[in-house]
Amino acid sequence: QVQLVESGGGSVQAGGSLRLSCVASGYSSSNFMAWFRQAPGKEREGVASIYIRGGNSYYADSVKGRFTISQDNAKNTLYLQMNSLKPEDTAMYYCAAEWPFKYSVAWYATSKYNYWGQGTQVTVSS
Repeated sequence: QVQLVESGGGSVQAGGSLRLSCVASGYSSSNFMAWFRQAPGKEREGVASIYIRGGNSYYADSVKGRFTISQDNAKNTLYLQMNSLKPEDTAMYYCAAEWPFKYSVAWYATSKYNYWGQGTQVTVSS
């Protein structure tokens, strides 16, 4: 019943931009939502997270200044604007939602989130 559906991935040249979208349905609310990514042979890592009620956002050091997470509550949609893309950004990107709130778990921990999308592939060529 709960669904998170990502879109917006694709293949771009280094320095290009993409905007990922995640549409949530089947549940009323969450506290944190986040974007994670996973490259082949690597662990899934947190990219950015947003505290829905306050709008506070958090970013991995590797994407600060290049990526922006945002939300549109009216559309139940989470976005990730990715600028100045680098080959090392190549990964499958996943949308995640937290419920209930896990106060003791960091935003970048996969265990914080209860619901996950199927992912959208981002490929950046040099």
